[in-house]
Amino acid sequence: MTLQEVSVALKQGQITPTELYQKCLSLIKKTKFLNAYIAVSEEVTLKQAEESEKRYKNGQSLGDLDGIPIAVKDNFSTSGIETTCESNMLKGYVPPYNATVVQKLLDQGALLMGKSNLDEFAMGSGSTDGVLGPVKNPWSYSKQYREKRKQNPHSESGDSDWLITGGSSGGSAAAMSAFTCYAALGSDTGGSTRNPAAHCGLVGFKPSYGLVSRHGLIPLVNWMDVPGILTRYVDDAAMVLGVLAGHDPKDSTTAHDPINKPLVLSSLADVSKLCIGIPKEYLVPELSKGGTGGGELGRDSMGRNARYR
Repeated sequence: MTLQEVSVALKQGQITPTELYQKCLSLIKKTKFLNAYIAVSEEVTLKQAEESEKRYKNGQSLGDLDGIPIAVKDNFSTSGIETTCESNMLKGYVPPYNATVVQKLLDQGALLMGKSNLDEFAMGSGSTDGVLGPVKNPWSYSKQYREKRKQNPHSESGDSDWLITGGSSGGSAAAMSAFTCYAALGSDTGGSTRNPAAHCGLVGFKPSYGLVSRHGLIPLVNWMDVPGILTRYVDDAAMVLGVLAGHDPKDSTTAHDPINKPLVLSSLADVSKLCIGIPKEYLVPELSKGGTGGGELGRDSMGRNARYR
């Protein structure tokens, strides 16, 4: 189900926030071997779910994200919950405040399932370089991947035969791909949300710098980092962005222009004739038609050689 569909199901009473929380918690425990989460806040989240359930019963829902389970990368400050950036340097550090993006989600009634794994201080591209070990891609354990590996006589077998999630927001991507939550926060400097999303079959979105507050995000590169959004569907990413976007007085780099309307994607967009340009130096056989390097050679916006489909 999409985030939007679950939101409707909650509003219609088809499922309660507590039931949804329990389903996600059960999946977190079943997929613990993925190492997607650094910490799972069971008691805190259960209380959040119970409060959300009361609001629904009283017709006082806080918004479309009320009762929706989320995961937050462990380089966002979370009040009362340890924030380590997957490093022993911050072990035991419990922030006294929430990052603005975390607070905005909680203000909408979202359920914080836990803090997700990453490369230490978000410095990496595989989510393999942290003190608690690497994050494993859920697709490593799919039937399709296992059958493909069996066809390769030189492939490894056993627990060592797994795929990376990409990084540095690999924990959030694995949490999403394993269906333990319906939205997740990552951080993106040069691809740290989009890269794991691509590896795990998800939607990864890096908002324009200044659109979303960075207050409470422990940065890798202060003038490039942006909170990122991971979902399973594009419409869901737009819904989360609509909650997070906007000026924050605690972050002087956020845009002052108000976001007055909910972000809704048009369902009339026709992408059947969409052309995508790829710089020639990045062209690999898998990106071209039939894997043969097909497509017309032209120039991209920077004047570089590119093939177009």
